[in-house]
Amino acid sequence: MPRSPRPRRSAARSPPSSPCTPRQRRTSRARSCDRGALLTRITVRFPVPADRAFAYLADPRNRPEWQSSLRKVTDVVLVDGDVTAAGTTWTDVTVVPGVRPRMRTTTSEPPHRWIEDGAFGPFRARLELVITPDGDGCLVVADFDVRGVGVGAPLTWGSRGAVAADLRRAGRALSHRA
Repeated sequence: MPRSPRPRRSAARSPPSSPCTPRQRRTSRARSCDRGALLTRITVRFPVPADRAFAYLADPRNRPEWQSSLRKVTDVVLVDGDVTAAGTTWTDVTVVPGVRPRMRTTTSEPPHRWIEDGAFGPFRARLELVITPDGDGCLVVADFDVRGVGVGAPLTWGSRGAVAADLRRAGRALSHRA
């Protein structure tokens, strides 16, 4: 018995439930749509004003104090003598032997917004910090992702807990500084 033909799809389609394209949903590129941003957004309250939080977080030389994946930061190259300026570069020496991503500040809008990008082999990472006043302190919103070789999305998702813990550690460190 011959099969009946499949019904034709209507030309009028409902709008997608997500702004992600099908390819973005299948790959680590989900960061570029709302769904990816929501999966990687972390908010931590800092007990210090926004300008102090920005100055501390945007200075890569402070990172080993609060970022658990780092042993040290080397090769810091400043722009116009300002360590937080866009264009500043450095190398992260991580706790994983041989993994030393080269980092660069791509956006610096003190004391509200700071973005870094990093690269190591086929991997790319991006971290954006948005800092807003909140009473006598501030809120730090971190949006981040890792891209590369089909494992970017799992690495991003798996890093959420560590990024949140690192930001809480930074907030505590700042609260103890004079």
